[in-house]
Amino acid sequence: MEIYLVFVDAIQNSNKFWSAKVEGSNLTVQWGRVGYQAQTKVHSCSSHQQAINKFNNLVAEKKTKGYSESQPEIDASRSVADIRQAIQLLNTIRMAVALQNFGDSYISALNEYLKIVPTPLGMQIDYHGIYRTVTDVDYQMRLLNSLLATPAPLAAVAVGHAPEATTETKVVSLKTISKNFWRHL
Repeated sequence: MEIYLVFVDAIQNSNKFWSAKVEGSNLTVQWGRVGYQAQTKVHSCSSHQQAINKFNNLVAEKKTKGYSESQPEIDASRSVADIRQAIQLLNTIRMAVALQNFGDSYISALNEYLKIVPTPLGMQIDYHGIYRTVTDVDYQMRLLNSLLATPAPLAAVAVGHAPEATTETKVVSLKTISKNFWRHL
């Protein structure tokens, strides 16, 4: 049993994560700023069920404080709907960057985007400097689009046999693209 939560509020300089994992009778909790070394605490419980109960209580507590479920990295295991939502949010962000209008709709889209794509932004978030140009936004859109399934080339088949339908999913992890994903940070 495992969960990864994030809390993002660019205006209030919050870009935090919290994760928990139950293994046997132990509950391991990690927390910190996205992109920084996590703090870790291991709770040794008397039983597996007690660890699960503590897990559920802590998760409920974090969610009431505004944390939402995410993943530590975004790859093809992320739902297509999440990836498409992130791309749609980038469209909103792109328009704001093009117009240099960093108002409420930009902040809202940025916060929602960072919940889907946890991103290291440093200790001080400069929310109107995260994206300097539409080129920066377009670059991230291309990377996210690469996560969507693409058809694999068809293999040669014998006459009279129908080729099997297959799709090949590209996997791009933020852990491997983080330096390129945020080119100017």
